[in-house]
Amino acid sequence: MHPSTQPHEDYYILATKTRADERSRVIKHGDSFGVFDHAGMIRQAGIGELGLYHEGTRFLSVFEIGIERRRPLLLNSTVLRDNILSVDLANPDLQDRPDPLDRDSIHLFVQSLLWDLAWQARLELHNYAIRPVELELSLLFDADHADIFEVRGIERIRRGRRRDPVVHRDEVALGYEGLDHVVRTTRLSFQPAPVTLLANRASYVIALQPQQRATIDVCVSFEIGDRTPSRTTFDLAQQRSVAELDARRTRAATLHTTNARFDDWIDRSTSDIEMMISDTPYGPYPYAGVPWFSTPFGRDGIITAYERLWMQPAVGRGVLAFLAATQATEHDAENDAEPGKIVHEMRGGEMAALGEVPFGRYYGSIDATPLFVVLAGAYYRRTADLPFIANIWPHIERALAWIDNDGDVDGDGFVEYARRSSRGLSSQGWKDSVDSVSHHDGTLAAGPVALCEVQGYVYAARRAAAQLAHALGFEHRALELERRAEILRDRFERVFWSEELATYLLALDGGNRPCAVRASNAGHCLWSGIASPEHARAVADMLFSDRMFSGWGIRTLAAGEQRYNPLSYHNGSVWPHDNALIAMGLARYGFKRECARLLGALYDASLHFDLRRMPELFCGFRPRPHEGPTLYPVACAPQAWAAGSVFLVLQACLGLDVDAVHRQIVLDRPVLPPCVPRLSICGLEVGDARVDLIVDNHPDDISVQLVRRDGDVSIVITK
Repeated sequence: MHPSTQPHEDYYILATKTRADERSRVIKHGDSFGVFDHAGMIRQAGIGELGLYHEGTRFLSVFEIGIERRRPLLLNSTVLRDNILSVDLANPDLQDRPDPLDRDSIHLFVQSLLWDLAWQARLELHNYAIRPVELELSLLFDADHADIFEVRGIERIRRGRRRDPVVHRDEVALGYEGLDHVVRTTRLSFQPAPVTLLANRASYVIALQPQQRATIDVCVSFEIGDRTPSRTTFDLAQQRSVAELDARRTRAATLHTTNARFDDWIDRSTSDIEMMISDTPYGPYPYAGVPWFSTPFGRDGIITAYERLWMQPAVGRGVLAFLAATQATEHDAENDAEPGKIVHEMRGGEMAALGEVPFGRYYGSIDATPLFVVLAGAYYRRTADLPFIANIWPHIERALAWIDNDGDVDGDGFVEYARRSSRGLSSQGWKDSVDSVSHHDGTLAAGPVALCEVQGYVYAARRAAAQLAHALGFEHRALELERRAEILRDRFERVFWSEELATYLLALDGGNRPCAVRASNAGHCLWSGIASPEHARAVADMLFSDRMFSGWGIRTLAAGEQRYNPLSYHNGSVWPHDNALIAMGLARYGFKRECARLLGALYDASLHFDLRRMPELFCGFRPRPHEGPTLYPVACAPQAWAAGSVFLVLQACLGLDVDAVHRQIVLDRPVLPPCVPRLSICGLEVGDARVDLIVDNHPDDISVQLVRRDGDVSIVITK
């Protein structure tokens, strides 16, 4: 292992166990999430991240169900569309009892969900034996109150202290007082009360007649200081959770195809994004990923909102409002903050509160700020919501001022990153691992680093801001922004294009030396529109060369480059969101068949993932006969921008543009891969109008049928 990839730098996530043979089950609500094993339990010997978490702290580190002190047999488990974990278990063979019991005589059905600062679980036992059965059901539990960064592998010199457990007849409180002087309490409540309740175990004696059922409800609540959740029941929590999700779904367009397996991918991606969305005071915000990034990230939130914008623009508004409210207002080197900069990451938890990690409110990303402006422009085009744009316009101007000033570290007209924090990220693009930006010989680029895609984001930001300025009546400002965008585009072409590579340079280092490496970053230059038309074809050819296209998707780094490693985080892996943005870039320049090829490759990959859940990334190996993609050991799943990838690649294939300003829907040279014979789009809103469309994939053509149109909106189809 190269020294630069050792886990001492940049908050490396330790991989001591693999998920390949231990599939996890994940649920989330708000600032709480749970990671369970395949049987819906939190085992002491399981993969290290198992647990119930809230605001960056693990509130439950053990939850194991025992039948006669033995592990039940797993029959099936899944996460339902309504964010409910559903598990079917059965008793093992119990032959050493006075009355031996054959396996599968007792069915144990467990459902659980997160709602309002608590985990609600219902255990229902059903006796299918032909005689009465009495047995012990035990629940083993513990709470280590570990910070998420401890779970990730960071060792702490000191920790707070555990409080003495408080045990009542039907309730246990497990407390921890952190070094931040905050008391965090895990409260477990049982209904009915157990026969025996200890500080780490609840035991029931269940007597069941043939075909009789018994139900046990468990509530695990998360208490921080004086904040305690309101008491509720499993039934009420389930009703409210389902109602919340249903309300969110009614505000989004829906998709259906005639391929059931493709629909499974769409449905799982939809439910994953709904799961990852948390309601904030500013509107809905998609948290990045479980388990490591279940918190607001600027870049991830922006891209996820952009992926869903054509279907669900309310998420875009929530993201923009949240990021405007948390925009930096002053210089703070330890948090890599500068006036106008958009936040990278916000964390709760003890270690963030104490400053042991810098991520309480951290601004170390080079691209979130221009992407904020890009999303604002896309949101306005999608919604024509000019009052909202007028409200955040001062924040857009501050972001543009940051781009022009602090963002251009050396004053050369390009935007670069250079870490100021002593503990922040050394790589601050979306490929933020320490070894992600290198020269042709493999040596790492010294900062400040100007990434090719970031220049494209800045170009797109100035173009978007110019359109917004025009809409707001600021004509002089609009012309200035257009002029500056074109100046950047001309200089970018002269400096970043490499005839030798036949693509754009990955980056310029601190000495303006080129990082002459073929990487997927160049594909983002198509998405932003900064690429010249004559060079766009060469970039597309590079992306679909055998060195870059794995068969499952486009790799982050070309095979043959010095640092290429298909097992790595950013140097040869496949990231679905990366591919989705590239697809939109391909569509921009008319490479529609490549878009369809990319959608087909990602669909093929989705067939092999557990629950059809697209992970954060997977390894960049080529397909092998009768095998699926190789999993990356610590990839987040669900990951919001990975879940959103299918919607953006579909948009690229369709050439779909929802222009609310002119009240029209455009489908520009639509294509679909063979795996999508027919696509139905229902409830697509344009202002107060709604349309339903059917897109049919014929052998040599695509047809579009308008099934319903309510309100004033036109449909434009170009071929």
